Amino acid sequence: MNHYSSTPSLGTARVATGISHLLAEGPLWDPIRGKILWVDVMEGAVHSGRFAYGGAVEVEERFVFPDTAGAVAVSMKGELVVAGMHRLHYRDLDGGITSSAEIITGQGRRFNDGKPDPRGRLVVGTTGPGGELLVRVEPGGALVTLDDDLTLSNGLGWTSDGRRLFSIDTLSKRIYVRDYDPATGAVGERSLLTEFEHGYPDGMAVDVDDHLWVAVWGEGCVVRIDPTGQIVARVDVPAPHTSCPAFAGPELDTLVITTATEDLTPEQLQDYPLSGRLFTIKPGVTGVATHLWSGIR
Repeated sequence: MNHYSSTPSLGTARVATGISHLLAEGPLWDPIRGKILWVDVMEGAVHSGRFAYGGAVEVEERFVFPDTAGAVAVSMKGELVVAGMHRLHYRDLDGGITSSAEIITGQGRRFNDGKPDPRGRLVVGTTGPGGELLVRVEPGGALVTLDDDLTLSNGLGWTSDGRRLFSIDTLSKRIYVRDYDPATGAVGERSLLTEFEHGYPDGMAVDVDDHLWVAVWGEGCVVRIDPTGQIVARVDVPAPHTSCPAFAGPELDTLVITTATEDLTPEQLQDYPLSGRLFTIKPGVTGVATHLWSGIR
């Protein structure tokens, strides 16, 4: 029983894959190929799969990049961009992989979660020793720093009109919100939407009602948060380290949830043998489509 057991439950997600990951993250519906993408961060790998009967996910491909893979995004042409350790990696349609110049530095620091903004510019954060960043990569590689005081930059999401940006700082257990100009990328002042008492907020998705769906690391659930910051529902997951949700499928009505085995004790792994796999559930609402990457490097 987790600390959110008194929150109304939408059900328990079912296991969707047979493979287990140390740190699966960043699920993404790829509308170009009609597939689900997700990353195995420390392996530097992007996995690709299709929905099968009953919400299962058939793993079809695995693409390996030069170092870590904090997040993946797809362009309208089907190209991939991956947030590597200190730089971005690109996978062309022919399978060729190239990399940008080094964008960030720092011992023990790497890129973490990221998503394209409404104009397709990649917004991505870092994890490391502290003073972590949330940056936007402009066409041509210039950086715009949105935050430089985070503990562990994590999940991102925009409202359906693209005019508000939500961002998670995991170790401080906070979700921030700020105004966002979809055209220019100009941001307003950051304010606190909510702060968690139990578990650590990790990855995030947004539904058409502008509610947030947040994976709570350590609690084995995804919680739904209304625009005022109140937790209004939960989805249970039989794996304590839930890492990130995403709405997937042609109708964006299936919630795909990644999990991890990282930092679990042998006893926890025995108690939760499905840890590290993907899970799915139809929660009764649809999601906002993740923006496509512009493809401009």
